[in-house]
Amino acid sequence: MYKYFPHTDDDLRGMLQRVGVDSLDALYAQVPEAVRFRGDYDIPLSASEMEVRQTFQLLGSQNQQLVCFAGMGAYDHYTPSVIPNLLSRSEFLTSYTPYQAEISQGTLHYIFEYQSMMAELTGMEVSNASMYDGATAAAEAMMMAVAASKKARKVLVSEGLNPGTRQVLDTYALHHGIELETIPLTDGTTDLPSLISHLSSSGVAGVIVQQPNVYGIVEDFSGFADACHEQKALFVIDSVAADLAVLKTPGEWGADIAVGDGQSLGIPLSFGGPYVGYMCCTGKLIRKMPGRIVGKTVDSRGQRAFVLTLQAREQHIRRQKATSNICSNQSLMALFVTVYMSLMGRQGLKEAAQLSYSGAHYLCDGLLNTGHFHLVYDKPFFNEFYVRYDGDAQTLYQRFLDAGILGGVLLDDGFLFAVTEKRTKEEIDNLVKLAAL
Repeated sequence: MYKYFPHTDDDLRGMLQRVGVDSLDALYAQVPEAVRFRGDYDIPLSASEMEVRQTFQLLGSQNQQLVCFAGMGAYDHYTPSVIPNLLSRSEFLTSYTPYQAEISQGTLHYIFEYQSMMAELTGMEVSNASMYDGATAAAEAMMMAVAASKKARKVLVSEGLNPGTRQVLDTYALHHGIELETIPLTDGTTDLPSLISHLSSSGVAGVIVQQPNVYGIVEDFSGFADACHEQKALFVIDSVAADLAVLKTPGEWGADIAVGDGQSLGIPLSFGGPYVGYMCCTGKLIRKMPGRIVGKTVDSRGQRAFVLTLQAREQHIRRQKATSNICSNQSLMALFVTVYMSLMGRQGLKEAAQLSYSGAHYLCDGLLNTGHFHLVYDKPFFNEFYVRYDGDAQTLYQRFLDAGILGGVLLDDGFLFAVTEKRTKEEIDNLVKLAAL
């Protein structure tokens, strides 16, 4: 019955005896009968490779492929076809942290390259070896700010932060004794006078803002870093990675920590994951940075070598003293974006960002010209924008779906549309035509 389980009957009896029950049924006695499955699994006993492939192809064909104009944190960017092939190379393909440097040079090398590229992309001095996703990277930055301040337990968060990220911050804060306060938006952007007022109260460890913000608006953070630093608070900017190819970097804004999701660097949407979070910071904060850091050195023969540096595995054992909740580093998606950035190069990243920007503004102009839409906030935006619709938004959204289009994200009585370099003029014109009906 349990032929795939490694435990013998004696093993099971010993474990059950240890916990004080005499059977597996007794072990799960507290689970309500209504939710316990008593039937047989609907799984065929065996199948050939060809049959298995056909089964999954049939399942996959049931997915409706939509032309994606949605964003809000996950974007439909182009993925060079060579990436999956490079990811599968034996010197790279591992899911575990490379403690044995002498046999992990491939993994350590690409992590070092990833760190170098992300530091350059964000304009920061150092990068770690990736986080799980953008939301947890922001949460780790929140705790990093608190750890760096030692006494302050309050973090200010812009209302312009992605609500999904805010929920993760709330969860982390609840269980770490951190107080979160929201800085409101004024006409779609973070209110600086309100921020300064909140900073004047004691005990603020850090401030978290988003660029572009949840409505796609490119914010002007002039004076934010100075206001934070005057009160000894850290300034954290959460950004979509691909946008930094053309936007002013967190480093240029004077940020202490830069975080965000790297999904926009070619990672497919994949129904929500896996993605990769990035975290970069100033040099003076490097020892407060969670996760792994890879450094370059030379071996006893003077040859280039890569090693994990500044952190030891043992530091994560004492949970309350650890720099992070993230111990092991599954860096396959960091390898993904490293290969992507290597293939695209600086110019390619800029061109993709410029196409996304141009497409979004072309779509916005088309929608406004229908007379049925107007911008909720008349502010500069990058590749994402929020418009209000004068009709039934839900009906229009369904019209888009019926035409094979994922028509943005519904927000109240409007739409948050996003455009990437994959969207053609014909696709944009088709969406506008449907919206004008």
